[in-house]
Amino acid sequence: MKWFRCPDPRPWASMRLFCLPHAGGSAVFYRTWAKEISPAVEVHAVQYPGRADRMTEPLIGDGHQLARLIAGAMAPLLDRPAALFGHSMGAVLGYEVARLLQERGHPPVHLFASGTRAPHDRGDERVSDRDDDGLVEAMAKLGGTDAEVLQDAELRELVLPYVRNDFKLVEDYAHRAAPRLTVPVTAVIGDADAHVSREQAARWAEVTDGRFALKVLPGDHFYLVPQQSEVIGEVLRTLEVPAR
Repeated sequence: MKWFRCPDPRPWASMRLFCLPHAGGSAVFYRTWAKEISPAVEVHAVQYPGRADRMTEPLIGDGHQLARLIAGAMAPLLDRPAALFGHSMGAVLGYEVARLLQERGHPPVHLFASGTRAPHDRGDERVSDRDDDGLVEAMAKLGGTDAEVLQDAELRELVLPYVRNDFKLVEDYAHRAAPRLTVPVTAVIGDADAHVSREQAARWAEVTDGRFALKVLPGDHFYLVPQQSEVIGEVLRTLEVPAR
């Protein structure tokens, strides 16, 4: 299935976890999760068009449209309970996917919103309008490994179009008040993330009638790389799934 990468299929698993990458990211970001997570959970990482093995496909610059396509592709995989985990841009997309699934009668059991402000509390910075050097600089400030590969000129030519597209998607995203989410939400952030504060992350509570929790871990915007075990542990505890 072109929308999802499942590195470790588990037909016996009682639950599926759909993971949505950050701006400029791809499904490979979550590849190691499948090895560490409980055998009771099957990980499906979303592969956005226009990158990696979908490089030849057109980019999608509208967050609502992208969420509709992801939610539609999930339909055949909703025969088991499903949870959503999105990081940064992926958290906003995950929120929109959750609302669509809820409308269609298949709400996810939980939404994990990582490393970003609430969808109705967006910033006004325009990274996508910068030149290539400015875009790479912004990525470097965010951290992670994506910026490192962009020192190579040929890779820049391949990667920057979808990086710019993703930043523009987030910056152009307009929150719609309805339908209101009823799904439980956990917001997770790094304590040194310059792009989202504890107070901003706490505003995720305002967009759902479900229960809400805020988890703060050590680290910057990409805290979940060094803190992978703790993040996965939090997911499993929240979903009440035994670790092993």
